[in-house]
Amino acid sequence: MKRPLILTTAILMILGTNTSVAQGDADNFYKSNSVNTEKVSFSNQYKMKVGARLFLPKELEEGRKYPAVIVGHPMGAVKEQSAGLYATKLAECGFVTLALDLSFWGESDGEPRNAVLPDVYSEDFSAAVDFLGTRPFVDRERIGVVGICGSGSFAISAAKIDPRLKAIATVSMYEMGAASRNGLKHALSPGERKRIIAQAAEQRYAEFLGGEPLYTGGTVHELTAESTPIEREFYEFYRTPRGEFTPDGATPRTTTHPTLTSNVKFMNFYPFADIETISPRPMLFIAGENAHSREFSEDAYRLAAEPKELYLVPDAGHVDLYDRTGLIPFGKLETFFRDALK
Repeated sequence: MKRPLILTTAILMILGTNTSVAQGDADNFYKSNSVNTEKVSFSNQYKMKVGARLFLPKELEEGRKYPAVIVGHPMGAVKEQSAGLYATKLAECGFVTLALDLSFWGESDGEPRNAVLPDVYSEDFSAAVDFLGTRPFVDRERIGVVGICGSGSFAISAAKIDPRLKAIATVSMYEMGAASRNGLKHALSPGERKRIIAQAAEQRYAEFLGGEPLYTGGTVHELTAESTPIEREFYEFYRTPRGEFTPDGATPRTTTHPTLTSNVKFMNFYPFADIETISPRPMLFIAGENAHSREFSEDAYRLAAEPKELYLVPDAGHVDLYDRTGLIPFGKLETFFRDALK
């Protein structure tokens, strides 16, 4: 059954300008002959199963302990979208890597599906450390994380209270709290914010009485002459063979869309508060030079303490760094983690 979808004004305000069309170097579903991979799962602190995929270099030496990197997918995506590509490429560099599904998404537990609960999203990263740090082939003192899009803010939130994450990188980061409260470039007015909160609160009555959930945000399902450049940018990844993926049990009508009633929880999410306390663990913020989300990486860099680096990829937009292997600076990530996880 098709469930109703709504696109809030807040999300429309977030969809600004600036994009690039799909390119021939887009390779979201990249596979490597030098990497072994297997499906795994583990429990987070709240006894919810976290679905994940483990990537191992084929030349794994018995008895040796390797550095490891956790990879988080974009908000509204699943591990098969962008995260798997990054995990494969870093495994080719000799790291043990783990791409996870955030709770309520993909193969991870959580009801209702597509719910927003940022504290649990952050907990999933710590649970991934639990899992990796108890593998005999992983050096638990050398575990890092890379968060793509929204997962960048969830990884930062986790790292503030989990010193086992020794190095933190973000790519095309969305600070999901600020994006929800303010929109891009603070385009969302306080009055509009209150209207969204009131709409979500009223919808709770309907769902409490057994009504179907409403969904919000995410990626549009068709383009029109009025579609914004950023709507087109996300559509080209999530609604075409370039990056489309529908997990088992899901429907293409709801992929990428959070539930309306839970999405307002992002307005209480402040991942950059106390970000400086992550120091002296190193942080790397990667963003496209032309990305509509660039402000979030710049804000994080400004607030973080040393050691830190902001790395802007020339001629790249936001979604370009999801899967365009000709633009993604995998060499920069390899060097960062190799140095930070010595």
